[in-house]
Amino acid sequence: MSEAELKEFAKQLRKPEGEFGLQVGERMRKGNVHMYAVALEALHISAGDNILEIGMGNGFFVKDILDVHPSIAYSGCDYSELMVEESVKLNSNFVTSNRAHFFNTTADKLPFKNESFNKIFTINTLYFWDDYTAVLNEIKRVLKPGGKLVIAIRPKSLMQYYPFVKYGFKMFSPEEVTALLIENNFFVKNTIEKQEPEQDINGEKVKMSTLIIVAEK
Repeated sequence: MSEAELKEFAKQLRKPEGEFGLQVGERMRKGNVHMYAVALEALHISAGDNILEIGMGNGFFVKDILDVHPSIAYSGCDYSELMVEESVKLNSNFVTSNRAHFFNTTADKLPFKNESFNKIFTINTLYFWDDYTAVLNEIKRVLKPGGKLVIAIRPKSLMQYYPFVKYGFKMFSPEEVTALLIENNFFVKNTIEKQEPEQDINGEKVKMSTLIIVAEK
């Protein structure tokens, strides 16, 4: 990719828009298969959960949450209006049955009452938060006491291989995510790094992994 193409791709990863945004949404869905599996395992989904996902993309994985038990409720927020529209289309049965709700909003302005959710998770959004304290304060506000927060990202050691990250991405090591959460009064319970199949990045084979940080309010 040229520098202009890399810059546009990075912009679309942050906020998919238009026809290219649909393609990026599908590309994220394919690239996040392993990350979702690890994140949902760490979330320990069970009957009666009220779950919030920040940045659900096109909503492909919502069924993996709601199929666990009919008593589970799900809300998804995304910065991209296009991704909200795609999520509603893809999960129309869950929307109709009032089990899934989707919102176009930023992570620092969550449209929910205090202590609404017992579990919150987010995958590959941490890089884009403009004000980490504001976002984490919002998460604390809508999370029940003792509620669980699961953050999934690619660690800095691997993210640096992607050429588009120089355009608007903030990268984190496991220690940096842990410190950020502690600074914002979360209790970090566990750090997990799971290996994934290697990826070909600019002709180089890179051993990939998912970093999961599990915290509690």
